[in-house]
Amino acid sequence: MAQGFSREPGTQGPLTDVPEPAARKITLWAGAIALGGFLFGFDTGVISGALLYIRDDFALSSFQQSSVVSVLLIGAVVGAMLIGALSDRIGRRRTLGLIAVVFLGGTALVTFADGFLVLLAGRIVLGLSVGAASATVPVYLSEISPPAVRGRLLTLNQLMITVGILVAYLVNLAFAAGEQWRAMFAVGAVPSALLLASTLWLLPESPQWLITHGRAEAARRGITALLGKAAAEEVVARAERRMAEDREAKKDGQVEQGARRLLAPVRPALVIGLTLAAVQQFGGINTIIYYAPTIIEQTGLTASNSILYSVCIGVINLVMTVVAVRLVDRVGRRPMVLVSLALMAVSVFLLGLSFVIELGSGLTLLFMVVYIAAYAGGLGPVFWTLIGEVFPPTVRAEGSSVSTAVNWVSNFAVSLTFLPLASALGQGETFWIFAAICLAALAFVAKYLPETRGRDADQIDRALHRRFGSPEPRP
Repeated sequence: MAQGFSREPGTQGPLTDVPEPAARKITLWAGAIALGGFLFGFDTGVISGALLYIRDDFALSSFQQSSVVSVLLIGAVVGAMLIGALSDRIGRRRTLGLIAVVFLGGTALVTFADGFLVLLAGRIVLGLSVGAASATVPVYLSEISPPAVRGRLLTLNQLMITVGILVAYLVNLAFAAGEQWRAMFAVGAVPSALLLASTLWLLPESPQWLITHGRAEAARRGITALLGKAAAEEVVARAERRMAEDREAKKDGQVEQGARRLLAPVRPALVIGLTLAAVQQFGGINTIIYYAPTIIEQTGLTASNSILYSVCIGVINLVMTVVAVRLVDRVGRRPMVLVSLALMAVSVFLLGLSFVIELGSGLTLLFMVVYIAAYAGGLGPVFWTLIGEVFPPTVRAEGSSVSTAVNWVSNFAVSLTFLPLASALGQGETFWIFAAICLAALAFVAKYLPETRGRDADQIDRALHRRFGSPEPRP
């Protein structure tokens, strides 16, 4: 309920204090929606262990192995780009249900694949669903979240991504002894089925979407049942008032139609969304998530120890994301991103140094853990919070879709170029490039990113325009 719950904390009104029963129900809904994030993490993480056995069973070349990993990212770009328009057309709940069906189809394909081509097709289908989920979940969470807990609920997405990655690592470990790579993939059918069941029998449609599509009475009934009649009237009146203002602006030629809406009145939000989407990946996080065993093995540890330590990295990733979930509505988004980027820059620089001057496996692992902790405690989860907040409701699905697509393109580019760069420049020097990117991002955030905690869409929009020195939108 993006606009419905948009009220500054501390002011008087029915939306400031959410009753405990309503808060519990909203949290349950958020947890179900965030199953999409879990599947995002699981399907990107499970391949690291499964590939060790697939390559022997199917006699895959190096290029084919790389294709099996990277083709999911290509599918994710397409899924993220396409899902915004579909979500606006059929609603958030139905879109998430469709995504769950696609997850189940992709899981079936990879589980029962009889050769490289079917496996590749299954990974593409999983990629479509992963990308679509990564764009849909933040929007859906944003539109059911009161401002007092909006950051916490939006960071649930990243929390569930990290849980998914960790579970994938543990599933790999559990089935490694029997080399059961099909079972590793098949586990993904369980959360997919739970997500589908949630969309059928548990989750409500976003009130913001209902109001936007002329179903204000349905939205009013849902909000009344949750928060009472006074809150429902305020939610609907505020949303309808904003829609009327948008219609007047369109008549006057002040608002662009279609995709061009992102390039005119909300350009500062788009710059923030796209820049943070790219930085989240070009800061180097997935070189460690995808290649942790390879990196650790190069410090002198055995392959079995490398897999075990990669599980430890998954645990750190999860723990620090939990910390971020607890802090984001207390500390705020901006300071968390600033501290995160500063620590990431220092730790990844030291990680590079440990390879250049050969500091040993102990220090290398320490710097890697600090880097993961810095990312997971700030930039990782807060990015998903911000793309659910910085875009106005009229372009929120489109803005989230485009930002998520850039995130996946950046993920693909970094994953594809890391090993060649490390071979050409040296592994340590490649990590120094990531450190420089983190420093540049730190300067960008310090200048352009306003605090969004507790602010409604109009307040965030005005703060963004002030930061960018552009004319503020009309009040």
